[in-house]
Amino acid sequence: MITIGVSLKTYFSHARTLEWAAAVAEIARRHPATRSGAATLFVAPTFPALVPVRDVLSGSGVLLAAQDLSWADEGAFTGEVSGAELREIGVDLVEIGHAERRSLFHEDDATVTAKVHAAFRNHLRPLLCVGETTRASRLAEAVAEVTAQLDRGVSTAIADGLAGALTVAYEPVWAIGAPAPAPDDHIVAVLAGIEQHLATRPELRGSTVLYGGSAGPGLLTRGQGRIGGLFLGRFAHDPAAVEAILDEVAAG
Repeated sequence: MITIGVSLKTYFSHARTLEWAAAVAEIARRHPATRSGAATLFVAPTFPALVPVRDVLSGSGVLLAAQDLSWADEGAFTGEVSGAELREIGVDLVEIGHAERRSLFHEDDATVTAKVHAAFRNHLRPLLCVGETTRASRLAEAVAEVTAQLDRGVSTAIADGLAGALTVAYEPVWAIGAPAPAPDDHIVAVLAGIEQHLATRPELRGSTVLYGGSAGPGLLTRGQGRIGGLFLGRFAHDPAAVEAILDEVAAG
């Protein structure tokens, strides 16, 4: 099964978010890739849009994701949104550790690790973002860096017996916002390295790996079955692009 996810970040107005979600839900309801189970979709709107988007997606099979969560479940944490509340309103996945959160909001490994723990203890599937800051000269170096990030992110949850299946979004920081994704051979090799590493962690059984970082239509086809999913940003702003990627899944 191929997983396709979309983060809307803060690009859309509230009204446009609902229009976009309705269009994607309609595609998911009728498309052979989603109807057959060959593909699963999730979307991550802004916090204010989560509940109305949840309602728009009802019956479509599209999963609801949040773009962030607090490391705390309750208390005097002004402006935060807890994993407990996200679970209560029907969120399925939560994005953690995106490069923008690290660079713009100064989130470090300790914060990411605490948020992964919060997701697991609230029965949310972490969507853990990993990626090297600069392009490594050797693929093995990239694999070592991102798997180390993964290990740090899940360490506390594993120690407390809370860890389970998660989704890893591999997004090389040097490719985020670029005109094109990372080279195809680089993507395939690093994804394979992450998958091999996950296979050594029985606590994370059932986990999946996606590629993000200027991902868009055509990448799955070029990957020839070696890319297990995509995490999309601006290249999915037109719902037709989402449908085009589902067409690639259906074409096999």
